[in-house]
Amino acid sequence: MCDTLEVSRSGFYKHVNAEPNKRSVEDKKIVDHIYEIRKNPHKKSYGAPRLKTELFEEYGLTASIKRITRLMKTYNIKVNSKKKFKATRSSKPADRVMENILEQNFKAESKNQIWVTDITYIWTREGWLYLSCILDLWSKKIVAYEIQDSMTTKLVADTLTKAYLKESPSEGLIIHSDQGSQYTSNEYARLVNKLGLTHSMSRRGNCYDNAVIESFHATLKKEMVYLEGAICMKKMKLKIFDYIEGFYNRERRHS
Repeated sequence: MCDTLEVSRSGFYKHVNAEPNKRSVEDKKIVDHIYEIRKNPHKKSYGAPRLKTELFEEYGLTASIKRITRLMKTYNIKVNSKKKFKATRSSKPADRVMENILEQNFKAESKNQIWVTDITYIWTREGWLYLSCILDLWSKKIVAYEIQDSMTTKLVADTLTKAYLKESPSEGLIIHSDQGSQYTSNEYARLVNKLGLTHSMSRRGNCYDNAVIESFHATLKKEMVYLEGAICMKKMKLKIFDYIEGFYNRERRHS
């Protein structure tokens, strides 16, 4: 074989018996730990930036984003980014439209200074569930959420009441939403005023005005809902609880 390949026997055996170089050993260790991280199905959506942080804090490994990206491509490690059909809301004339106080400035200086809220749809074997969430822009954590089988003003009012009772925020806290009919209703406006909060609203049809909570709902679906598929309502509610309370608020790395 050496004659066919036109190499010396000593050179051939030196190549066969050569020890892996340091770089290859480190690459293998990084990849092994990436697979370990991805055993948590929620973390299969982690791209190179979050994996870099996870590798360092969990395993003490230092690797650049470029290196992690290269290894993921080499080993065909794909980030879960599956998209699904999204139902659209029907529109009707608004009762009360408030000023857009945030104007896409999503930075808060302290806890319970600015909350953002929205509703998303989740399909189950028994029909749609409607999830209403409130997120604190300072901590990026979900302050409160409600899941109901109808998308009424009660859904968003119950979410806001739960968040208020849990956090007891100072008067003047900004609660930012879109112009969905639930948020522009007189009932919701009375609740916001009663709690001493300041209501801010996105411009109609501009999803970027409420991008943070929209991003959370997209993440929830990508990291949990789509992985589960169509399951019963009871099980989906338990899965949402586990994701928000057990993973997102406690463990997930926030940008």
